[in-house]
Amino acid sequence: MNKKTVTDIDVKGKKVLVRVDFNVPLSSKDPNDPNITVTDDNRIRASLPTLNYLLDHGAALILCSHLGRPKTAADKQYAMDPVARRLAELLGRPVKKLDELVGESVTAAVAVMQPGDVILLENTRFEPGETKNDPELSARLAALADVYVNDAFGSAHRAHASTEGVARALNGPAVAGFLMGKELEALGTAVNNPPHPYIAIMGGAKISDKILLIENLLKTADFILIGGGMANTFLKAQGYELGTSLVEADALPEATRLLEKAADRLVLPVDLVVAPEFKADAPATVVDVNTVPVDQMALDIGPKTLALFQEKLVGAKLVVWNGPMGVFEFPAFAKGTNELAQMLATAVDNGAQVVIGGGDSAAAIKNAGLTEKMTHVSTGGGASLELLEGKELPGIAALDDK
Repeated sequence: MNKKTVTDIDVKGKKVLVRVDFNVPLSSKDPNDPNITVTDDNRIRASLPTLNYLLDHGAALILCSHLGRPKTAADKQYAMDPVARRLAELLGRPVKKLDELVGESVTAAVAVMQPGDVILLENTRFEPGETKNDPELSARLAALADVYVNDAFGSAHRAHASTEGVARALNGPAVAGFLMGKELEALGTAVNNPPHPYIAIMGGAKISDKILLIENLLKTADFILIGGGMANTFLKAQGYELGTSLVEADALPEATRLLEKAADRLVLPVDLVVAPEFKADAPATVVDVNTVPVDQMALDIGPKTLALFQEKLVGAKLVVWNGPMGVFEFPAFAKGTNELAQMLATAVDNGAQVVIGGGDSAAAIKNAGLTEKMTHVSTGGGASLELLEGKELPGIAALDDK
């Protein structure tokens, strides 16, 4: 994790290619809508410390990002124009949006850049070579700049031309931005040198997505609290009948193996909120795990489980949370997730570091209005998961070591 950042290099008078994460929601999918706007600019705002630092230190900025999942460059609803408009407002300076990622128009525009200028290139995924990590595309991107900065942690687990290939192709510094550095510091602490007691909390629908993560967490965490749909598979492996609940039959052997390995450190629900169907207005009932009706499904953890989790969180120095405790999109089944979020806010007040692992967990924290209370909320769901699994992320591995 010991990578150079923008503060370790001189950028005065340099052209700096910055890979940002501007994959933001837009108000319309109509490419001909003249009033299309960014509906949530949090990811753009998250890049501002890095961009303003570089501008304040005399750099010219060439920015690139993906947006959505376009199939070809003809998918103009994913063009970066609305992003450029919002970025210009936030930076308080002009942002020149180009209609290519690489090409003659880009080369010409970059050639006349002066310190303080900002260019936003077209959607990286309009180029088919981006997701293939094409060496030629990487070289053409590298030729634009003197310095490469990766501040897109949410894409760091992907070996794409703009995240990995360009860093290796550039004949100059390749460093992390402030957002990337913050992510590496917060998640790196959990991976490499966690303070104890260290409590991990795992939720979400599937255990199969998180077997590697649980394996890695068992090396360092004191307890792993498990909720959400994945808890059902563990409970089934323990012999409980779960009615019509989501259970991953294929993952039962793995759940059994993990329980045999560390049953004393895997903390499972003792009661559940069940309903007859997966609907927002389905009638909710609290039952113990050994009395789930045959025609009901678990959609949240119950109050006894919350009390048990609260007990395990007392005195924690570090908490990492990935995945909701239930179907938090439905208010009737959001209590477990929301009350856990409140517990974690209290844990921060009591001196714990609380790291939220992106994705649905970040959305749940935001829904609860507690984002600002957490020590760190990751901007990358998939990237944070892979880092916590102990994997090396290509976009980080390609950056210069200190």
